[in-house]
Amino acid sequence: MSAQTAPRPHRLRAIARFREAGISIFILILGALVALRAPAFLTMTNFKDILLNISILSIVALAQAMVIITHGIDLSVSSMIGLVAMMVAFVMKQSPEFPVITVVLLGMALGAALGALNGVVISYGKVPPIIATLGTLSIYRGMVFFYSQGTWINSFELPRSFKLLSKGTPLGLPNMVIIALVFAALVYFFLNYTRTGRDIYAVGSNPEAAQMAGIRRQRVVFLVYLLSGLASGLAAVLWASRFESAQTNTALGFELQTVAAAVVGGVSISGGVGTVPGVLLGALLLGLIENALPLVRISPFWQLAAQGLLILIAVVVDNLIARSAKGK
Repeated sequence: MSAQTAPRPHRLRAIARFREAGISIFILILGALVALRAPAFLTMTNFKDILLNISILSIVALAQAMVIITHGIDLSVSSMIGLVAMMVAFVMKQSPEFPVITVVLLGMALGAALGALNGVVISYGKVPPIIATLGTLSIYRGMVFFYSQGTWINSFELPRSFKLLSKGTPLGLPNMVIIALVFAALVYFFLNYTRTGRDIYAVGSNPEAAQMAGIRRQRVVFLVYLLSGLASGLAAVLWASRFESAQTNTALGFELQTVAAAVVGGVSISGGVGTVPGVLLGALLLGLIENALPLVRISPFWQLAAQGLLILIAVVVDNLIARSAKGK
């Protein structure tokens, strides 16, 4: 039996690299086709806009990827972003002198608390992830209305220092892009060079074998949902800073984009497979599509259709890969 199952992880990793190469080629072809219709697409200014647009998506999609690798899903990320964004915006409105770095840490702490609640319900309460996070999606969104009493925080109510958090360019790139790159580097190191990161893959690949190997599955599952909340809290602060507002519908529907970026980027819905470069490529592909549609004069409403189509294609490919890896 071991002789049959041993090659599977190596085969899956090889297929994952092949999928990343395929996404890269598709991105290049898409970019070339769009550039033929709209030469402005290839300008450095437009490329910076694309990076800015996908920064928040990349942060949350990387956290979503860790959840999916454990064979779970977090549908509540959009509501966590909306709730934390509203809370930190109220803090900045009431205390404009509040240090921005402290606000970032506050947002991450609030997000981690919300994610921890998901983790407790799923890992220790044994509630299926899709049911648990679908429930907290509604609960957290309802808390946005309860906390804000239906009011919005507008740009003129936020201090300039908070607005510059995402849009400042001390190194030639917007701060938000730099934060996303640093976050991606940390996740890459965590997943590839720490024992806990390897445990995440093990739990998603074969939960029973991981349990027999001494890996505490409940703790790992709890951790990925806590990290998903922490990343959503960071994204919430950046969201409020970039759009200079906090609304009751902030990030509504954003969970679909995070799942799409992860799955299109090669994260297996069956668990155990996924890479940081793949997720970043998936986010970049979604960002290119969103940016390209207006340039080629196609209605932006097709963006959702394109995301859904990409998810369906990715799931079909994922199933074919899983069947091939099992030798069926």
